[in-house]
Amino acid sequence: MTQTTKDAPPGDLPADVRTRIEDEIRSAFDRYEAALMANDVDALMALFWDDPRTVRLTAQGGAYGVEEIARFRQARDTSDIARSLTRVEITALSRTIGYANAEYRRTGSGRIGAQSHLWIRTPQGWKIASAHVSLA
Repeated sequence: MTQTTKDAPPGDLPADVRTRIEDEIRSAFDRYEAALMANDVDALMALFWDDPRTVRLTAQGGAYGVEEIARFRQARDTSDIARSLTRVEITALSRTIGYANAEYRRTGSGRIGAQSHLWIRTPQGWKIASAHVSLA
């Protein structure tokens, strides 16, 4: 039986489709990065999936659901928020799911960090369903 893209296993996308999806996710990731650097909480929250199952994890604990994530964003210390991305990897797993991994260095303190996002395509566009941030 010939396998079509529709029933292909995750990660088994034609190269042109994978590239297009990864470009879409990168565009959403870049909007996230710009909003993060500007501490634009509304723009940041617009990029998270509006669902109680959305999660943001750190070594200090998690924020579960968009309301908790928004409260974290509104209260966070932004004195050392500026950063330089040192590596970004975007991977499309399917037409509707992909992930972004990034490494960065905080420009003020020099602290090194990493983040991962699980992005999902929704009727409103690409949204973060899960995020994890580590900062050394």
